[in-house]
Amino acid sequence: MGATKSMRTFSDIRQAHQTSPAVLTIGNFDGIHKGHQALLRRVLDHADRLSDRLGGPVVTGLITFEPHPLTVFAPDRAARLLTTPRERLELAAALGITLGVIHPFNRETMETSAEDFVRWLITHLGLAALVVGPDFALGRNRAGDIPALRALGHQSGFELHVLDAVDMEQTPVRSSMIRELLDNGDAIRVAELLGRPYRVTGVVHLGDQRGRTVGIPTANVMAPPGKLLPANGVYATRTFVGNFDRVHCFESVTNVGVRPTVDGTQHRVESHLLDFPAPGQIDDLYGQTIAVDFVARLRGERRFSGLPELVAQIQTDIIQARALFAK
Repeated sequence: MGATKSMRTFSDIRQAHQTSPAVLTIGNFDGIHKGHQALLRRVLDHADRLSDRLGGPVVTGLITFEPHPLTVFAPDRAARLLTTPRERLELAAALGITLGVIHPFNRETMETSAEDFVRWLITHLGLAALVVGPDFALGRNRAGDIPALRALGHQSGFELHVLDAVDMEQTPVRSSMIRELLDNGDAIRVAELLGRPYRVTGVVHLGDQRGRTVGIPTANVMAPPGKLLPANGVYATRTFVGNFDRVHCFESVTNVGVRPTVDGTQHRVESHLLDFPAPGQIDDLYGQTIAVDFVARLRGERRFSGLPELVAQIQTDIIQARALFAK
């Protein structure tokens, strides 16, 4: 058992032994986009109503999976992650969800019947109500679809609430849509669907240190494995440094790509923090975890004739980013 802010967390449903009634939701929730957020708000609403009826506290919980089910079902089509499972729980906790489970998705999970899975939810999490989307199904061969869950609810005494998909401009918000937008570098539209800028969090590691030789030091962020990066290019970003107690936000310019001008081969996320206290202090970030929020794409990645042309372009990028932030 662990915790993230005010959320109790578990790495397997069967590790939990909480007895208070719970309103739960289950799914991948990759991205915690506006559709997911609407569903989580419905979880909170139903918990409030149930608490009023029962005259006591009601737990709100999110159950997600690691790895993504496609990694097991179809490894060649494994989804590139918008959020790590831990990030999903943190985002859900920020909305007010009080319990989170990152359940292993493996052959055992795949072969668990819908009836047994529901029994786990009742026995270990105190399932009183389940809130899901219209296409939801659980259990072996997805046998636990909406009609089957309604029947199980009647038998076992839990409520089932089905929320319609959230539309934006008459189109349902989907994680796959956000992945496609990121592949096109459309950070602005992605932020609209997420309700926040797209974020890449990672540990700062030692790079080539080339940037400091031309007066533009960068923090090289090691993104988590499987994390989807925006399309190669240069972005206006905000970079967050510090911990929960003391976080500093710096406007920044971030390059995503392989740096063709210097014959780079590794895919990198390099953030230049505007107005950082002093260029030399970038060394203080080594080993720290920082977060980069992608605000808008300034240009695509391209090869320049040499360092002088590249540096001149970066200075132009910085001017454009400052103008964007000034708005």
